[in-house]
Amino acid sequence: MRILVFCMGNICRSPVVEAVVRKHLHAAGLKVDVASAGTENYHVGDRADPRAIASARTAGYDLAAHRARQLHSTDFSRFDWLLAMDHVNLRAARRACPADSAGKLDLFLRFAGLGDVDEVPDPYYGSSADFQRVIELAEAGARGLIARLR
Repeated sequence: MRILVFCMGNICRSPVVEAVVRKHLHAAGLKVDVASAGTENYHVGDRADPRAIASARTAGYDLAAHRARQLHSTDFSRFDWLLAMDHVNLRAARRACPADSAGKLDLFLRFAGLGDVDEVPDPYYGSSADFQRVIELAEAGARGLIARLR
């Protein structure tokens, strides 16, 4: 099983979700490859946002090795699930997605069982509390993924 999580620039939400999901899946004994990407090329090659790195570190997740990359056409065949942080990026991926891979696309938080909350909000222009919220939502999504995979 291979899962790709993605947002817009791959420096805030998706690297945090990647690290959280990877750690939780490993702790649950599930062998799943997890990666992240961005729908845009703004930050290709950049480290994660320093605020994302700091909030993740505080919560016990390591983003030190992360380098941003852009969603690539080959990702649609390489991954079993491609999970977006929000509707805007889900639509962007759908525009690029081959018809035979459309069933692989979804929102990450659909797995979390949080009712009406189906997007991980972009913390880029926000406060440290917004980065902490990304971690909380990533953990809820990770729990949902584990339940779904079992």
